[in-house]
Amino acid sequence: MKPKINNITAWRQAELLMQPAFIRLLDHIRKKLDNSVWQGDYQEVETPIPGYRLDLEYQDQKVSIDIWELCYQVCFSNYHFTHSSDQIVEVEVDTSLLNDEGNVNWEHLDEKALRVVENMMADLPTV
Repeated sequence: MKPKINNITAWRQAELLMQPAFIRLLDHIRKKLDNSVWQGDYQEVETPIPGYRLDLEYQDQKVSIDIWELCYQVCFSNYHFTHSSDQIVEVEVDTSLLNDEGNVNWEHLDEKALRVVENMMADLPTV
């Protein structure tokens, strides 16, 4: 699903949050995979939008996860994954991830990124 941002303020807030969310997600994924039977490998992808995919594998089970989808779950308060990459949905920036000065609230961002990764790991097939 492609997020649609409705105004310039929200666009700037999303720009501010996406890179830190990406970094925190990758760090939490690495830590979770260190203690997991799943093996992960990142791939650069061009469609439906340029980005990265995490390919997880354990024995004969394989799962692919779009990293942008995880970032959207962190950055937006109303983002829900769908299986349609063409669907466009209006989103709202999770302003709890920003402090009173409009900067990144690193503690809240890190906590939410961890929750997103924990949910991702919990949704993997049972091994």
